[in-house]
Amino acid sequence: MVSSTENDVPIRDASTVILIRKKDNNNYVLMGQRGKNAVFMPSKYVFPGGAVDPQDSDIKLAGELSKNVSTLLQSNSKNNISNALSVAAIRELWEEAGLRLCKKVSKVEKAPDGWEDFCAGNYLPDASNLQFVFRAITPPGRPRRFDARFFLCRAETVYGSLDDFSAASTELNHLQWIDIEEANSLNLPFITEVVLNEVREIIKSGINKKGVPFFKHGASSDFIFIK
Repeated sequence: MVSSTENDVPIRDASTVILIRKKDNNNYVLMGQRGKNAVFMPSKYVFPGGAVDPQDSDIKLAGELSKNVSTLLQSNSKNNISNALSVAAIRELWEEAGLRLCKKVSKVEKAPDGWEDFCAGNYLPDASNLQFVFRAITPPGRPRRFDARFFLCRAETVYGSLDDFSAASTELNHLQWIDIEEANSLNLPFITEVVLNEVREIIKSGINKKGVPFFKHGASSDFIFIK
């Protein structure tokens, strides 16, 4: 488990979705720009994502994470965190981009609070296509700190139009599909550049055989691998 020091900003668990879209033999990644007045990473282009909410652990999934992904997420983490992380990833993608990772069910008896629009039409969140590919902790000294897990997901598993962001909140501006080979030309946080390099390698060669990279900022060893 990772914890903050007594005088430091608390570290919150967080989830991020790296959505990859194949088009015309090129790979595109969904990114948006944070507002210039944002407390955390102002004006930076990022993937949809955010902190885990307390109620995320109680949300029912139509499709769960694979056993392997769940086991990797539990490594060096709080007990039973994997479900909450997967729900947070799906919720943040919906809130910030208006895109749903879901499955249709016969009937949703009662949508959880805050999930009414997501569940409209008898849909429940589906985490079965999320692939855990990176983990990073925000360095000390920042106004907010997160223990972020990055999930890779293919865009074809999204329900609905991939170009319809009308249901998105205003947290991210200029939502767009960016050629992954050109993404580094944007105003990116350092860790996003690192993650993009990892994703390019996964697309080219498959999952890292060493394990899931874990960037522990401020630790004696910056990089370890989760197996």
